[in-house]
Amino acid sequence: MGVDTVRVVGSFTRRKPLGAIGAVIVVALLLMAVFAERIAPHGYDDTIRGARMKPPSAAHWLGTDNLSRDMWSRIVYGARVSATVGFATVALAVTLATAIGVSSGYFGGVYDLVIQRVVDAWLSFPYLVIVLSVMAVLGPGLLNVVLSLAIIIAAVNSRVIRGATIAIAQGTYVEAARALGCGHARILVRHILPNVTATIIILATIGLGAAILAESGLSFLGFGVPPPYPAWGAMLSGSGRTYMFRAPWMAIWPGIAISLAVFGFNMLGDALRDVLDPRLRGR
Repeated sequence: MGVDTVRVVGSFTRRKPLGAIGAVIVVALLLMAVFAERIAPHGYDDTIRGARMKPPSAAHWLGTDNLSRDMWSRIVYGARVSATVGFATVALAVTLATAIGVSSGYFGGVYDLVIQRVVDAWLSFPYLVIVLSVMAVLGPGLLNVVLSLAIIIAAVNSRVIRGATIAIAQGTYVEAARALGCGHARILVRHILPNVTATIIILATIGLGAAILAESGLSFLGFGVPPPYPAWGAMLSGSGRTYMFRAPWMAIWPGIAISLAVFGFNMLGDALRDVLDPRLRGR
């Protein structure tokens, strides 16, 4: 790590301490997701003999569940499920939102009118009804969760990207590019997209927390990633809810994991918004 990188990280930590805490949580989540096999002492579905519903101890840091499975290992592997759903959903949603928002805001006219009426009609339905309807038709599964959530997030984010595109398209440098004979593709690639990148990064960072929370909600309702994969929401709704009073750690730890993940992405997204948005930079 170079001196300039250390200086930038130190400045960011001093200016945005909550954002730095969020970044640490996000990095920890990603490390758990990538190196789950090395971090977790057991497999996510391994049954440990004679360890049914044991409280947290030195042998099992977060205790065990009703099927004698190590809770710490399941939380670690659950981070992989949440990170996969979150990043895949946001990547697909941001791609769709950028294509819709940039083209609609740049070209305007009848095209913009038609596209925005379609988006308005899509947003008029409660998002939970749409997601549950899609999941009821397609069935539970990782890919289906990603597709259903990405459609909703893309519709919301496209409005924000469209507004940023309209403001940028009215700039003098865009008019100068048109006067010099630049085509639409060159203007979009060289002038519009680089200037909406900050907005896209902010939406993606904040959207990760929303996607993880939505996936947890779907898993809690039974429409998320099917067992035996340890989704945090499913851990809350299944055995965690059934044995909440006998073994409260079975519900406490998945809830804390969801809260920390959403908190980390939200704080990091807010900090990046303040840093990347020139209107919020201050001095």
